[in-house]
Amino acid sequence: MPAGGFSAVSKNGGTEFEAKITPIVVISCVMAATGGLMFGYDVGVSGGVTSMPDFLKKFFPAVYRKTQLKEEIDSNYCKYDNQGLQLFTSSLYLAGLTATFFASYTTRKLGRRLTMLIAGVFFIIGTVLNANAENLTMLIVGRISLGCGVGFANQAVPLFLSEIAPTRIRGGLNILFQLNVTIGILFANLVNYGTAKIEGGWGWRLSLGLAGIPAGLLTLGALMVVDTPNSLIERGRLEEGKAVLKKIRGTDNVEPEFLELVEASRVAREIKHPFRNLLKRRNRPQLIIAVALQIFQQFTGINAIMFYAPVLFNTLGFKNSASLYSAVITGAVNVASTIVSIYSVDKVGRRMLLLEAGVQMFVSQLVIAIILGIKVKDHSDDLTKTFAILVVVMVCTFVSSFAWSWGPLGWLIPSETFPLETRSAGQSVTVCVNLLFTFVIAQAFLSMLCHLKFGIFLFFSSWVLIMSVFVLFLLPETKNIPIEEMTEQVWKQHWFWRRFVSEDEIEVKKIGVKKNTNAFGASLEL
Repeated sequence: MPAGGFSAVSKNGGTEFEAKITPIVVISCVMAATGGLMFGYDVGVSGGVTSMPDFLKKFFPAVYRKTQLKEEIDSNYCKYDNQGLQLFTSSLYLAGLTATFFASYTTRKLGRRLTMLIAGVFFIIGTVLNANAENLTMLIVGRISLGCGVGFANQAVPLFLSEIAPTRIRGGLNILFQLNVTIGILFANLVNYGTAKIEGGWGWRLSLGLAGIPAGLLTLGALMVVDTPNSLIERGRLEEGKAVLKKIRGTDNVEPEFLELVEASRVAREIKHPFRNLLKRRNRPQLIIAVALQIFQQFTGINAIMFYAPVLFNTLGFKNSASLYSAVITGAVNVASTIVSIYSVDKVGRRMLLLEAGVQMFVSQLVIAIILGIKVKDHSDDLTKTFAILVVVMVCTFVSSFAWSWGPLGWLIPSETFPLETRSAGQSVTVCVNLLFTFVIAQAFLSMLCHLKFGIFLFFSSWVLIMSVFVLFLLPETKNIPIEEMTEQVWKQHWFWRRFVSEDEIEVKKIGVKKNTNAFGASLEL
């Protein structure tokens, strides 16, 4: 590879876009992806902290008494069934759900870079509140601040990565966000494993306080990176956008790509109500797929495992240190498998990874359900060593398949399929739906575990089957397709979705003829 990276040329309807993998692209993408590191740490740290006796004793004494078997419970599956405890985890995602609407505005009007900076500030505030919490209110307010950071980061970072990366490696660089999510989860699990051994009852504060490291990295990264050419051009800063495009592509030959971005921006400016436009017939394929992917991603059951891994392993009879150790193992598998996705997503393709993972997740969850159904009873939760190892192996099998498929691709595919005029609004809906169903799973999982017992894995595996069928018939392949060419090369070629795009395009052309205007920034009446 040459020092400046290799030259990638994409042919798009006769136009050639020249691009190198420049150092500024790599640095920008790595720094931006630290938003995923913060998100992952928040996901991973809550499960470990909520299994720590000192934390439970201070904030959730009722749960503490159950875990110490000082109160009679109906089933070992119900030891952690407490709405307040679930709210500690889920409040972050409810706040993120609300914040994403504001983030859509800032992403569009202020740019991707400034939106990431706002996320970093929210993360720092939430970390300070959580690490110093003296009561449940302070704890929840801190989680809400972290949730606002998640809403802003998840809105801006995937868009930033998709827009700044050369087409040929867009998938791999975009998955840096998800890789950092998995690294954040692993980091949190390692921290929890260490802090759980600290005497004096303050280990949980250190676990929550160390979130300041990724929060600081994201804030620093947002101050250092440049905004994307798409965002600058969209806000009318054409010359600056062209200069940044030359810098990130490593060449002065950017005129074809620049003109295409300007044209996409002109169309975007004609759209006065992007959320209303998102509901138009021609945008229905992208919207349906984006929403479906977020719902399916959560109903794989992955976040139930990642949020509550130590709690889940405790429920299954693992001792406290063993449950945290098992969570570390699954976290490490998560990281390694996401790296696999980076190298394979632009070679194997999105559809193949999703379909293969569907089979793997379905089988692993089925095996877990069978083991738990036979071996774990309501008042006898001690698995033999052999079956305990088998459960951990199956959980790792499940986590690995998710990490190279539904985890990163659930974010990548929506970020690369929406046209510029609806991209910010589309990403907002994507994040909103994701956080809504993340909140639902986080708030309901411990109660579901109590009532469904081992059947909860059958519940999730049935969803895996449904979503695999969806991918097989309705999800088009988007690898190596330039973002601005998705309509022509993807949606118009798909056996089902082309009817929405083609019919609506005919109507748009009729309206365009009637208006007989082509002015930059003109209003298009749809």
